[in-house]
Amino acid sequence: MLTPRLAPLTHRLTHRLTRRPQASASGVGIGAAVGRALTVWRRSVSARVVVSTVLLSTVVVGAVSWLLVVQVRDGLLDDRVRSATAEAETETVQAVDRLVGGSDFDVASQLELVAAPLSQRGAVRGYEVLVARSDADPASDLTTSGSISSPDLDLTSVPRSLREHFTSSTQLAWAWTSLRTTGDGTTSEVPGIVVGTQVQLPADGRPYTLYLLFPMEQEQETLALVTRSVLVADALLVVLIGGVTYLVARQVVTPIRLARKVAERLAAGRLQERLRVSGQDDLARLASSFNQMASNLQRQIQQLEELSRVQRRFVADVSHELRTPLTTVRMAGDMLHDARTDFDAPTARAAELLQVELDRFERLLGELLEISRYDAGAVALEVEDVDLRDVVERVVRQTATVAAGSGVEVDVREPGRPCVCAADGRRIERIVRNLVTNAIDHAESRDVVITVDADEHSAAIAVRDYGVGLAPGESAMVFNRFWRADPARARTSGGTGLGLSIALEDAHLHGGWLQAWGTPGGGAQFRLTLPRHSGDQVRHSPIPLLPADAEPVR
Repeated sequence: MLTPRLAPLTHRLTHRLTRRPQASASGVGIGAAVGRALTVWRRSVSARVVVSTVLLSTVVVGAVSWLLVVQVRDGLLDDRVRSATAEAETETVQAVDRLVGGSDFDVASQLELVAAPLSQRGAVRGYEVLVARSDADPASDLTTSGSISSPDLDLTSVPRSLREHFTSSTQLAWAWTSLRTTGDGTTSEVPGIVVGTQVQLPADGRPYTLYLLFPMEQEQETLALVTRSVLVADALLVVLIGGVTYLVARQVVTPIRLARKVAERLAAGRLQERLRVSGQDDLARLASSFNQMASNLQRQIQQLEELSRVQRRFVADVSHELRTPLTTVRMAGDMLHDARTDFDAPTARAAELLQVELDRFERLLGELLEISRYDAGAVALEVEDVDLRDVVERVVRQTATVAAGSGVEVDVREPGRPCVCAADGRRIERIVRNLVTNAIDHAESRDVVITVDADEHSAAIAVRDYGVGLAPGESAMVFNRFWRADPARARTSGGTGLGLSIALEDAHLHGGWLQAWGTPGGGAQFRLTLPRHSGDQVRHSPIPLLPADAEPVR
């Protein structure tokens, strides 16, 4: 049971803890709504057009409406000032006439003679009256300075600035004021205008000021009505503009969206898709041009596909057909090569050259057949656990003779721990052999460094040479079929020009990377990166593509 002191604290803590998930949920809801709104804004042309048009229309309509309200207000005020001053002048003339024709000679009677008719007409016409001495102190209280006024008028409604004006001037003057009246124990205050004129009483010869206070409730109500009407009209106009803009934008955007969908289907390989053409306007002509373009693309793609299919079939057929005569020529060449010691020197040399070129021709046929299998999509992997260190060791032994003949020393750097990945060992060995022989071929008697490393997700092999290198842009072209950076340079390894292309296809078949880096005169580095587990995607490599000893670009 909780003590009385702990009970309120526990209640507050429970209340806060129960409210936090709600606040968090509301925050997440607001964030999600903002995210959806931003997504719509980025992806929808019609939404941007409608919102932009509505915002600009709101600004323009608001400015025009403000100018209209200001003009109406100024017109009402100017009209009220003119009517008030005209009525004040008329009442002053009539008051003077009554004083001149009156028979009363005391001040009180003459003040009553002036104020009584004004108060009666003011009660009918809706204005208040105050008659006060002009030579009284403007700071003094009018109730103690011999003034006479309408019954419910609060004399503080007359501004001090207007009273000061009549201490030194007899000209008609007016001022804005807050007209305050009392009645039934309550005080009401409305905006108004005070018009003052000066008269002189014959009884004492002193100047008196006639203040006529006109309320402006009607003008205020009229201005409020105009403002409300303008605001309602503005809101309706902005809504109508938004609706019209949406309809217009939809008429323009809908064909564009249809064109986008058809373009996406064309990009996905559905070359028979076309836009529906209706009408003769610009959009219809655009749809016709789009359909014509799609038809031309379909025809050209079909021609290219047919040509590619014929070429692949031709390469495959020629490669297979050349196998039979190559076997015969190989047998004859082997016999001549075995008997070369019985020939004279030129004939023996010809037999040796024939053997070398037959070897190269056989490799070329094998690689052409491999390329044709890749083109036909008939390649399958035989996945097993492969230690890349063992692969590199075998390749170094196989290429030792070529490296020694070129004066190149191959340096292998490995981490001293297994670098195992799931791969086709035969194809990985072929990739590494192509990279190493290519590096020896371009090393120009300098060392070749092979780096092996692995991490939790990927394993990699990098082959670095310090030879001629690659010019800018050649790091991507080097994997093209039969491409050579310098066709005039002699090959020392008898390459066919397809090795790197096949290596790239083998790397992609494993879901890996095969990348190249190089600088002119600074050598090159080729990096093979493979996923550790079959079916995974390579996201990074344990070996950087840019070598640590690469010279900075100046």
